[in-house]
Amino acid sequence: MASPTPQTQRNALAPGLLAAIALFVSPLFTEGLGATIILFLVAILALVVAWFAWQARQWWWTVVFVAIAVIWNPVYPFGFAGWVWIGAQFVAALVFIAAGILIRNERTAA
Repeated sequence: MASPTPQTQRNALAPGLLAAIALFVSPLFTEGLGATIILFLVAILALVVAWFAWQARQWWWTVVFVAIAVIWNPVYPFGFAGWVWIGAQFVAALVFIAAGILIRNERTAA
């Protein structure tokens, strides 16, 4: 018997939480290989979350996460530093958590 309310799933929750964890520990890695790994991780997970937002038809999140992917890109890094960059990482972590909670997709029958 089908349920009266449609079931939803949060596909962006796991990558959002992983990116938030990476961003919260990123002040420990200010330069070198650790910082490059964090940049790769955040940029890739931002694109994953953007894709899930696009699939859920919540396009405004897609714009936000493409911007995050560009800012945290490891190929041509911007070289931000200092307290402003640490604050931006904290804000981006909160955005990842909020998107992971708010981006919902209707569950389809398999």
